[in-house]
Amino acid sequence: MRQGLTRALGGVAIVALVAGTAACNKGSSDSGTSAGGKNCGYSIGYLGALTGPSANLGVNIEQGAELAIEQYNKKNGKDCITIKKFDSQGSADVAPGLARQLVADKKIIGVVGLPFSSESQAANPILNDAKIPNITPSATNTTLSEKGWTYFHRAVANDSAQGPAAGNYMKSVMKVQKAFVVDDQSAYGVGLADQVKAVLGSAVVGSDKVGGEGKQTDFSATVTKVVASGATALFYGGYYQNAGLFRKQLTAAGWTGALVAGDGVNDKGYIQAAGKEAAEGTILTCPCAPASKAKGSFVTDYKARWNVDAGTYSDVAYDAANIYLEGISKGNTTTEKLNEYLKTVNYTGIANTYKFTDKGELDPTKLIVWAFKVSGGEVVPDQEAPKA
Repeated sequence: MRQGLTRALGGVAIVALVAGTAACNKGSSDSGTSAGGKNCGYSIGYLGALTGPSANLGVNIEQGAELAIEQYNKKNGKDCITIKKFDSQGSADVAPGLARQLVADKKIIGVVGLPFSSESQAANPILNDAKIPNITPSATNTTLSEKGWTYFHRAVANDSAQGPAAGNYMKSVMKVQKAFVVDDQSAYGVGLADQVKAVLGSAVVGSDKVGGEGKQTDFSATVTKVVASGATALFYGGYYQNAGLFRKQLTAAGWTGALVAGDGVNDKGYIQAAGKEAAEGTILTCPCAPASKAKGSFVTDYKARWNVDAGTYSDVAYDAANIYLEGISKGNTTTEKLNEYLKTVNYTGIANTYKFTDKGELDPTKLIVWAFKVSGGEVVPDQEAPKA
């Protein structure tokens, strides 16, 4: 979520398929092959924010996935596999309609997305009913894997790992005695905040709720509560734009405590919204390793392609797309076959190794949670967050 919008992005990208490629509908025989003998003529969809108040995360994810597909096509033929983009704006109201558009496109046999938990709750039933496998690189609400969706997969740890790790960082590393907890009422924000409360227990001296999705700009009522509580640290469950404005107003009111937040705030947009001085010292967790530590040439390849550094989840999305591409190259070119492939995959990527449970969760042995810190106007890695 670290980089701003760097190019014009539309809703659905219409892409020409390779000439001479056989058309292939979902559930049909695996007949789409190029002259080179590779399985071509299929699409991977990206469903998630490309515009809107929290678009940076979506852009990071889409660019990571698109880079993987472009590199694959250099080896297997121009437009062998295409990416088709659906801009949800991060909205649970917009995402279901786009999901219906996506499932109507019979070339799309796998989806990278959705980035956010609320839109995932709203749109994933549509993808599941249409039997389209999807891999989210970033939606962390714990309950997403408890809906009975058999085509859902999560490539990162969920909030039951990130929340306790954030709480334990506050408890054992920061030695917080008095904490205030705020959430933005989103599925993501509430779930993460509740996990942190459970870990901190009696150290929580107050809590409150604010509006999310950029709908609230005046946080004075909550700021007053935080200042009056005597809290020396605040955990915020939500996304970077609101968190930045909130931090700015806390600082203006004279509160000098530390703000701690999850991956939804782990973006340079937070620093821009808060201001460099106010943001300094903020702790941000993520169920991901720093993208700068990705294996191979990913970091330089990403910078060369997009002219920005890889951001939060760019590397995970790159891996998610490559998991699909490996499956397609092995002939899994229907949605059902590709989903069966995901059940058995043990894929070593540039960010992590991926193996999924029967609920689509990342194998417990593969979970990662890192803490990052705002220092000198940049989000920089701090350490792996303690699990207990």
